[in-house]
Amino acid sequence: MAFNEQLAQRIREQLSFFSEPFTEKKMFGGLSFLYQNKMTVGIVKTELAVRVVSEKMERELAKPFVRPMDFTKRPMKEFIYVAPEGFESESDLLHYIELGLEHAKSKL
Repeated sequence: MAFNEQLAQRIREQLSFFSEPFTEKKMFGGLSFLYQNKMTVGIVKTELAVRVVSEKMERELAKPFVRPMDFTKRPMKEFIYVAPEGFESESDLLHYIELGLEHAKSKL
């Protein structure tokens, strides 16, 4: 599976600051990080795939470098892709991890 291993390491480093346990699973041809078996964020090639609660989708999609996740050639509900330019800083990456965790917790 081809995914950006450096990005995976950055995500692992950010997740180490959370008290919640995360697991990793190969999904979408890349790597995903799960909280209680719910996907939070993942890596598809060089992009970040993020689960987002529906109330925040419009706001997130309005940001630069963000687009609907269209893995199946149709936009997927409550999923976004973020191009590498959108998470260059650690604070931007953390933002997307927190969005994904919020989504996972909302499904428990």
